[in-house]
Amino acid sequence: MGFRKKSKSPPVLSHEFVIQNHADMVSCVAMIVLLGLMFEMTAKFAIMFITVQYNVTETLDTDAEDKPEPVSYYKYGPKDMATVFFYLLIAIILHALIQEYILDKINRRLHLSKTKHSKFNESGQLATFYSFSFIWGCSILTNEEFVTNPTFLWEGYPHIHMAFQVKFFYICQIAYWFHALPELYFQKVRKEDIPRQLYYICLYIFHITGAYVLNLHRLGLVLLVPHYLVELLFHASRLFYFSDENKQKGFTLWALLFVITRLLTLTVSVLTFGFGLSRTDNQGFSLAEGNFNVLTVRVTCLSAICLTQAWMMWKFINFQLKKWREQSQIQASKKKAVSPKSRPSKKDSRETLKTDLWWKLYLEVLRG
Repeated sequence: MGFRKKSKSPPVLSHEFVIQNHADMVSCVAMIVLLGLMFEMTAKFAIMFITVQYNVTETLDTDAEDKPEPVSYYKYGPKDMATVFFYLLIAIILHALIQEYILDKINRRLHLSKTKHSKFNESGQLATFYSFSFIWGCSILTNEEFVTNPTFLWEGYPHIHMAFQVKFFYICQIAYWFHALPELYFQKVRKEDIPRQLYYICLYIFHITGAYVLNLHRLGLVLLVPHYLVELLFHASRLFYFSDENKQKGFTLWALLFVITRLLTLTVSVLTFGFGLSRTDNQGFSLAEGNFNVLTVRVTCLSAICLTQAWMMWKFINFQLKKWREQSQIQASKKKAVSPKSRPSKKDSRETLKTDLWWKLYLEVLRG
C-alpha cells in the first residue's frame, strides 16, 4: 500500500515495489499535472485535466427590467477523458489514505481472518464512497428539482446542457469506478473475489457512462441516489457485523429497501422510456445534436436496466437462501446439543441416589 513504512524495501519496479508505493507514484503524476499550471506553455493542457470542459453560457430573460442573467452550462466531449484520468489519480490517492489511516488501524484491533479482512476493506472503501455520493446526489436533486417534477426526466430531451455540479458528479463517478480496476491489483484482491468485483465495477461503468453519453443524466441521478443509499446500508451493516456478529438488524432493513429500490428503478425506467421519451416531439437520431430518442436506443436502454435488476434480484435471492440455510443449520446443531436424549431421566437420577445411599451405609458398617 502507498504511504507505508517498510523495513525491507523490495527491488525497484518489482510487483511488490509497485503495490507498496503505488500511491506515491500516482501522487507524483498528479503533482506534475498541477505544476503544469505554473507555466504559460503548459497551462492550457493542464487545465484540460483539472477543470471541467465545454462551458456554454446562456442568458435567461427576466420579467423585470433587469438585465438578462448569464448562466453557465456544460456539455460533454472527448476532453472529458483527460479530466476523468486526473480524478482517477485522485481517487487512487484517497483510496490509499483511507486504507492506511482508517481501515488498517481498525483491522489491527479487530484481529479479523484473511477472508473477513478483505471484505472489511472492501466494505469500508465502498461505504465511504456511497455515503459521499449519496449526500452529493441528494443536494443536486434538491437544487435541480428533478424529484418534484417527474416529467422533467424526459421533457426537453435531449438534455445536452448540464449544470456544473451535475457534470462534475458524473466525472467523479466515472473516475472512481475506473480507478477500482487497478485497485484489484494494488489491493491484492483474492482470485476468487475478482470475478464478483469485476461484475459490479463493469456494470457501474457501463450504466453511468451510458447515461452520461446518451444525455440521460437526469434519469441516471434519480436512479443512482436510492441505489447508493441501499448499498451504503448493506456495507455499513457488514462493517458492524464484522465488529460484532450479533449486530445483524441492519441486514433486515437492507433487504426491505433493496426490493423497494428494484421496483422503483423498474417503474421509473419504464415510465421514462416507455411513456415519456416515446411521446416527445423531438424524435430522431443525431450525434451532432446529442439526440438518441429512437425506438432501438430506448428498447436497448430499458432492456439493459431490466436485465441488471433481474440479475441483482437473482443474486439477492441466492444470498438470502444461503443465509437462511446457515441459520437453520446453526439452530439444528443447537437442538442436537441440548436434546432430551442427552439429559438424564428422573428414574436414572433416583437409582443413582439410592446406590449412593447404600454405598455410604456399607462404608459406615465396615468402619464400625
